[in-house]
Amino acid sequence: MAKDWTPSSWRSKPVLQVPDYPDPAALAETEERLASFPPLVFAGEARKLKKSLAEVAEGEAFLLQGGDCAESFAEHGADNIRDFFRAFLQMAIVLTFAGSQPVVKVGRIAGQFAKPRSSDNETKDGKTLPSYRGDIINGIEFTEGARIPNPERQIEAYRQSAATLNLLRAFAQGGYANLDNVHQWMLGFVAGSPEAERYSALADRISETMAFMRAIGIDAENHPSLRETDFFTSHEALLLGYEQALTRVDSTSGDWYATSGHMIWIGDRTRQLDHAHIEFCRGIQNPLGLKCGPSSEPDDLLRLIDRLNPDNKAGRLTLITRFGHERVEECLPKLIRAVEREGRKVVWSCDPMHGNTITLNRYKTRPFERILAEVQAFFDVHRAEGTHPGGIHIEMTGKDVTECTGGARPILAEDLSDRYHTHCDPRLNANQALELAFLVAELLKKDHVATALRQATAVNG
Repeated sequence: MAKDWTPSSWRSKPVLQVPDYPDPAALAETEERLASFPPLVFAGEARKLKKSLAEVAEGEAFLLQGGDCAESFAEHGADNIRDFFRAFLQMAIVLTFAGSQPVVKVGRIAGQFAKPRSSDNETKDGKTLPSYRGDIINGIEFTEGARIPNPERQIEAYRQSAATLNLLRAFAQGGYANLDNVHQWMLGFVAGSPEAERYSALADRISETMAFMRAIGIDAENHPSLRETDFFTSHEALLLGYEQALTRVDSTSGDWYATSGHMIWIGDRTRQLDHAHIEFCRGIQNPLGLKCGPSSEPDDLLRLIDRLNPDNKAGRLTLITRFGHERVEECLPKLIRAVEREGRKVVWSCDPMHGNTITLNRYKTRPFERILAEVQAFFDVHRAEGTHPGGIHIEMTGKDVTECTGGARPILAEDLSDRYHTHCDPRLNANQALELAFLVAELLKKDHVATALRQATAVNG
């Protein structure tokens, strides 16, 4: 266990982005109830994810992390979860086929309810109320009653997470992810797009391969990896009282694990070295993510890495960069060089969403071309530095939304109002997400060629 750490030691540190509950006694009672509930995930599952992420850190796998900006109570339903999972599987199979290596699948789901905000308050039509901080804290409706932080929402978030996890496990292990179903993952509204045609061609090749494998005695019945997949959950560990209540000792190892999700991450607004979020996360043994924005400096990053991963274990820490498409080449190389110089083992992942948000027609949106540009720059920098671009971290949905502009089936500024459903930030729809997957697939192929050339050059001396 981390030195001088307990699940509650964060409470003695400064803390940001935590709501002001009007009834501390009710909050304490809710956290006590949560502490008696069963874990949502298990330590063994978190260790399995850490092992897979260690392969990503060594350049032997790729991380696909994505899902809702913020889950909502109102949109919780089997169809929404299924459609997200279908879109996610499509992306994963495109990346797996192109990269010829495993894709580690981690959803922003079953726990992604809390959101950091740049301001404590929001003003509309001259009226000022507390900001919406996610359904686990308060309501999105712009009324005084809805915006009061309510601890009972944590109970609802727990129950929704449990139901979502139950369905995801059924999809991942019950046959829905069977590669024989690769054609059935296509969502109806995506059909007919250029990406759908590319995906169908890829699915045909996979089906031919599956037929050949069956002919020589290799099928889904005797090889579970063809009909099942590992799928993990993640969220930002923002509401620390909730996280503490679901932190448990693993009976096999004696280590502490956050059982709210397999992987949790620390946001760009809460990564202060001596603050509560770093204090809490340093003591749990889950895989961790750390968002790195334009203000990240090499020395500060190294101190954070050493605090969160003092044993320098591969798979423990994923650095999720979010600079904006125009600042990647300015910000990323210095961080990579510092980490490489000190021999720190990390996964590098690109969040091309958060640094590319603009406002059009009074809607927050993210131009698809800027998202693509940030991913492209991320790969270019890693290729130049001789390091592994380990993954992408995106906000996406399986729904036919109009929240991010652009794409092969372009969404224009005037289209944003048609199906703008997000509770917080704009998400890629399934068509845009698939288009992004094909771009990343091409970049992975180039990365493999560059790696092979470096290795050949080193051998030939």
